[in-house]
Amino acid sequence: MEGVIAVDLGGTNVRLALVSETGEIIKKIVAWTKTEVTSPLGIAADITEKIRQLTTPQELKKILGIGISSVGPLDLNKGVLHNPPNISLPSVPLVQPIQESIGLPVYLINDCRAGVLGEIYFGAGKGCENVVYISISTGIGGGAVINGKLLLGRDGNASEIGHFYVDTHYGIRCGCGNCGHWEGYASGKNIPRFFQRWCESEAANNVDVDGSTSESIFAAAKNSDPLTLRFIEELGKINGRGISNVLAAYNPEIIILDGAVVQYNQNYIVPHLKKNIDHYLTVPEILVSTLKGLAPLLGASVVARGYESEIFSL
Repeated sequence: MEGVIAVDLGGTNVRLALVSETGEIIKKIVAWTKTEVTSPLGIAADITEKIRQLTTPQELKKILGIGISSVGPLDLNKGVLHNPPNISLPSVPLVQPIQESIGLPVYLINDCRAGVLGEIYFGAGKGCENVVYISISTGIGGGAVINGKLLLGRDGNASEIGHFYVDTHYGIRCGCGNCGHWEGYASGKNIPRFFQRWCESEAANNVDVDGSTSESIFAAAKNSDPLTLRFIEELGKINGRGISNVLAAYNPEIIILDGAVVQYNQNYIVPHLKKNIDHYLTVPEILVSTLKGLAPLLGASVVARGYESEIFSL
């Protein structure tokens, strides 16, 4: 069977896999993302080297293409990353240098847009024409397929739902520089800042909780700390507003949640956000991905097959 190479380029890890047409991961490599690079071509060179580690020359002859899912912002027309958050370079070319080095067609897509494709082809989104995939991890991102068509936008950056406005009270600034964004409150990176600001707002004295990381905050909640459980309720309001925005924007039949914050803390995320959803529109089925964090990688394998027309008419 002719396979494809899927690459999931994240801010912390890069994952590469040889994937069959049915979504079977034949073999995989996981490594640290090489963020300390001085040349714009450094990331592409690192991915190229790992592709050669993953496959033999004989296997490469049977590969149909390479799909790369990546954190944004992207320019799909040029095949580059623009001002990536964890790489101190203004522009990172990916498609052309990898294509020239390996000699195979290369396709680039945002990681969460890849995630929704992974769910539609291999996960809970099978058979659905209106699906939103939401990843709550270091940041918050989304991908949407509406009426069977993947939303990409002008440059491939549509569905940046982490930058939906969800709050005007706490005034927390997002990493993009603006206040009130969903990602600035409820992402794994920013939950500790929200917890601190919430404690200040509540005039909570003698806080006996390690609020330095999201993991420590959820650990306190799991140990039934009363203050942290109250904060989890407030976090649920923020997430509920984010989901309400998603419903108003996309009117999906199913929402699939993913990302480390959700996967490791389902009981402290999902029920609380569901309680705070605006019921102006019918609330769809909301569930947690069962693809074990592989939705973006599997989505990249779909794109690697060159299904440009099929992506728009699933």
